[in-house]
Amino acid sequence: MLYSKIFGVFLLINFTLALYDSNDDVVQLTSANFDKLVTSSDNVWIVEFFAPWCGHCKNLVPEYKKLARALKGVVKVGSVDCDDHKDLAGKFGVSGFPSIKIFIGKDHSPYNGERTAKAMAEAGLAQVKKKVKAQLEGSSSSNGKSKSSGDDVIELTDFNFDKLVMQSDDVWLVELFAPWCGHCKNLAPEWAKAASELKGKVKLGALDATIHTSIASKYQVQGYPTIKFFPGGKKDSSSVQDYDGGRTASDIVTWANEKYVVNIPAPDVNELISEEVAKSTCESLPLCVVAILPNIYDCKSECRNSFLNILKEMATKYKQKMWGWLWAEAGSQLAVEEALDIGGFGYPALAAVNIKKSKFSLLRGSFSKEGINEFLRDLAYGRGSILPLKGTDLPKIHKLKKWDGKDAEPIVEEDIDLSDVVLDDKDEL
Repeated sequence: MLYSKIFGVFLLINFTLALYDSNDDVVQLTSANFDKLVTSSDNVWIVEFFAPWCGHCKNLVPEYKKLARALKGVVKVGSVDCDDHKDLAGKFGVSGFPSIKIFIGKDHSPYNGERTAKAMAEAGLAQVKKKVKAQLEGSSSSNGKSKSSGDDVIELTDFNFDKLVMQSDDVWLVELFAPWCGHCKNLAPEWAKAASELKGKVKLGALDATIHTSIASKYQVQGYPTIKFFPGGKKDSSSVQDYDGGRTASDIVTWANEKYVVNIPAPDVNELISEEVAKSTCESLPLCVVAILPNIYDCKSECRNSFLNILKEMATKYKQKMWGWLWAEAGSQLAVEEALDIGGFGYPALAAVNIKKSKFSLLRGSFSKEGINEFLRDLAYGRGSILPLKGTDLPKIHKLKKWDGKDAEPIVEEDIDLSDVVLDDKDEL
């Protein structure tokens, strides 16, 4: 009898805490059925992650049930009890209740709009519209690529925005537009041209703010087009900047390049140990700075590192020029030294090479911060003595082991023992 009473109380509590039941149009999602019903399906889903004790969750129930009834047969509406299914809450980064997310397959985005049935329904229908439009045009709704083949503008959505933009190390310019906006239509060809010119440095994206309202709301879009800049590396809301440049491709490229060079790290000063290193460091760049440092027997690790530190400081100072930086030990790449006419003035020595034009310029001053800076500054302004590379082909580069950062092993000279050598009588004195 006591057991029956306790069990009855348990059922009463459980029923009281439950926000939805099988009679509602809200689908009850669990750890067992979530992947099958939601992430493995082609349906658009609106999913509420709730806690039964949460006051805001309880207040949402009437609107959420109303939403489920209104969208029946069009958009699926589900709920997850996060007290019972903590694994789902953790998997989808739920940190507060209620949290509402919109799913299309494995892609999902947070819903941050008003908690009314009407507002939530509009957000769900916008995703349906987007999905239908993508299917009619033969493109994926979430692959992150623009529809036009050869177009380097990347199509962004509520679903892929965080992954492609916020969670990447890339530098981004993002246009938030409306399809009916005349200024947006005028910008489109300029935006596409700029995207092609900036390819490999700054990514250009476009997001339809009339459909992807979550991102548009997050960045408080009030007019079209709105353009936002996202720097490279780790990003958060405080790092986002407004674009304030012109609307031609040239304006966009100039503005983006200025931002890009501020954000990019200084180039590495690579040891010239193979042809692969030479090509990856310098082949596609306008200029390559090549230093030949003294042999490790003549200049120990402390000495060599002092020269390398000068090169690294200069590489940082001139990083906006997008030059490559190489160094080699004297005598290790003799063909390179010969082609650059290095060696006549001793080591260390330095030259700047334009590989495409087969021309170079040799540092005649001191191998110091001041001397190298003056040399590079003259080159940047188109001054300095320019010479043709010796030979029609690029010099042969030997494959070597990378310097281990240590001093050279001392050379041990062995004494020659002549005690056992027998001389002929005629050789004796």
